[in-house]
Amino acid sequence: MAFDQQKVLLFGVAAAVRLLLFTAFPSLPNLLTGRVEISTPVTSFKRLQEGVFLYTHNVSPYDGGVFHQAPLLLPLFSLLPNPAFHPFATNLLYTVVDLLGANALMQIAESWQSAAPRLFKSSRKDLRWSSIAIGAGFLFNPFTITTCIARPTSALTNLFILISMAKASQGAGATFVLALSFASYLAMHPILLFPPLLLLCYDARATKTKSTPPLLTFAVVHVLALAAALGGLLYLSALLMGSWEFLAATYGVRLLLPDLTPNVGLWWYFFTEMFDSFREFFLGVFWLHVVSYVPGLTIRLRKQPLFVATTLTGIFAVFTPYPSIADGTLYLSLVPLFRHLFPLMRYTFLASSTILYASFIGPAFYYLWIYAGSGNANFFYAITLVWSLGLSVIVGDSLYAALRDELDVERPELRGKEVKRI
Repeated sequence: MAFDQQKVLLFGVAAAVRLLLFTAFPSLPNLLTGRVEISTPVTSFKRLQEGVFLYTHNVSPYDGGVFHQAPLLLPLFSLLPNPAFHPFATNLLYTVVDLLGANALMQIAESWQSAAPRLFKSSRKDLRWSSIAIGAGFLFNPFTITTCIARPTSALTNLFILISMAKASQGAGATFVLALSFASYLAMHPILLFPPLLLLCYDARATKTKSTPPLLTFAVVHVLALAAALGGLLYLSALLMGSWEFLAATYGVRLLLPDLTPNVGLWWYFFTEMFDSFREFFLGVFWLHVVSYVPGLTIRLRKQPLFVATTLTGIFAVFTPYPSIADGTLYLSLVPLFRHLFPLMRYTFLASSTILYASFIGPAFYYLWIYAGSGNANFFYAITLVWSLGLSVIVGDSLYAALRDELDVERPELRGKEVKRI
């Protein structure tokens, strides 16, 4: 079967599965929207609908302290029919978002930037999965389908992150910056992906064209373009809202964590138990911890910028303030791009078992805490620690595999031998 036919069939089946679930189980979206594992205070579809209701009635959606999402989402979703009565348009929108995300992921796979970037050629570069297989893994991942059915705005953020990675791997600087600015506008933390994706875009451009500007000039131009794009989006938001109050209600909430609704992350429980006098200090420490990974990984793995960006998405899925399974899904969808590293990974069974265990037991522990009353917050927080452990094991194990792969290329005589740190 030709590649285009396979792609059309894959997208058709994936769209049919989603629309069938929306149609056959009309109460399922509302059920999943209420799950704290999927919806957070900054991505919840219910909160978005409340914001749209206030916006269409000429009331500031940020007055009530409930809506914490980007202002430009309001006119977009106000154009759609009310999903409570006519959900098909909204369902179709999220289905298309998944298909576009899969298409971007397939473009990344076809660029060969995962195994054979400009500065590094893996000795195992021929060990790879086809773009169709990687796209199918994304579209039929239960976490991806669950996220689509629940309709959080994190699905849009993931789409723009994937598009920015795809365009950077193709050397398309303008669209890469524009897509990343939209992702950063929606969720703030994707801006930390800019350094590795900038290097990825530069390497892809240098591979395609002989006349490439110096890296410093290239970086300055794209930093200014990103600042202009983000400034334009924020200015449009201020014009829409009539003031700048949305900054504190959107990005301020992510930075200062005033809403401690439980989620699959690590912050909410810690700051619930935190004394107020120490809160500012530990907020700074937690954010510094997230940011500190960017320069270290970008410098150490300069030859593999796509791998750095992928690893950072895994770190964000664990250490950002309001993560959900959508963030973990994005990382787990990018990992198969590095099929050549799988033989070097040592804890795949442990990691996969841990994630499956947390996925099945997590809802039960939340039920025991909130509904049955036979447990407490420690039950749910313990299982979120297990989920974070599973993702952290994959991140750490893949980092080891990437470094070992580099060593095998630089020192071929050590290939297959045990290496000890001295």
